[in-house]
Amino acid sequence: QVHLVESGGGLVQAGGSLRLSCAASGRTFTRYSMGWFRQAPGKEREFVSSINWSGGNTLYADSLKGRFTISRDNAKNTVYLQMNSLKPEDTAVYYCAQGYGTKPSDYHYWGQGTQVTVSS
Repeated sequence: QVHLVESGGGLVQAGGSLRLSCAASGRTFTRYSMGWFRQAPGKEREFVSSINWSGGNTLYADSLKGRFTISRDNAKNTVYLQMNSLKPEDTAVYYCAQGYGTKPSDYHYWGQGTQVTVSS
């Protein structure tokens, strides 16, 4: 079992930045890849980014490359999502999950989500 807790969401103006954190407990964090997804109202959950166990291999949604950066600190059992140059269309609930790939079905454990709201 893995317990994931996201934090760092909030309200930010367009062009601003936020860093999301996801603290993991339960399974040995260092063995598993992690990912971030987001879900806007009325839309399906979509892939944002993922990172392998060592941090040496990352994936990003094409539309987010260059603005978002995923990283992890295995000593702290935490994965991060640095979001820069935020746009109103980035508004969503952001979820971290344990797994690897670009589909929600590739992931087995999910956090409760953190709300990110970008005002224009």
